[in-house]
Amino acid sequence: MIKFVYFDVGGVVELDFSGTNKWEELKKEIGITPELRDEYDKLWSEIEKRLCVDLDADVFFEKIKKHFHLNTPANYYFLQNGFVDRFEVNPSIWPVIREINKKYPVGLLTNMYVNMFPAIQKRGLLPPVVWRQIIDSSVVKLRKPDLEIYELAQKLAGVLPDEILFVDNQPKNLTPATTLGWQTFLYDSANPKESSQKLLEFWNNLS
Repeated sequence: MIKFVYFDVGGVVELDFSGTNKWEELKKEIGITPELRDEYDKLWSEIEKRLCVDLDADVFFEKIKKHFHLNTPANYYFLQNGFVDRFEVNPSIWPVIREINKKYPVGLLTNMYVNMFPAIQKRGLLPPVVWRQIIDSSVVKLRKPDLEIYELAQKLAGVLPDEILFVDNQPKNLTPATTLGWQTFLYDSANPKESSQKLLEFWNNLS
């Protein structure tokens, strides 16, 4: 029996870049031309892990601006203007979370850039429920899909492994949870309304 449910934030509880062209929009917005894209993407892939743990996105962006000679406005904030302002509410999942929370505690298990979670909260992108645990990679200094963050989440949930359900939109993030014995649900960020309905049906079958 499930007694605790963890949700990913980006692409599940709120809609981020997943299943959209917003990443390309962002690159164009900051002045990354087609000629610079390969180099930028390579640099991004090398540094992205640190953004979820200990590197401030706006500090990183200042280095990017100098490296690529970008002419973004002085008041442009990479974290807020580039990312958080592009995030959207996922209204279809709110009633599902509330339904689950009627019986059992819910929590968040998420990779977040430094200072991103408070910005998401400030924009009102999360449903008004009490999150029993918030496992934020930039706070705990661990990130998915590294096993250690799941072990921490399991300990803080205070239930047996097979009593945890984890909802995430990336298969690679569900694999360690399955390894530990959790139950999992793969959320489709490109079709949130349909996926939320499937999650509710999945939950009803479990409970």
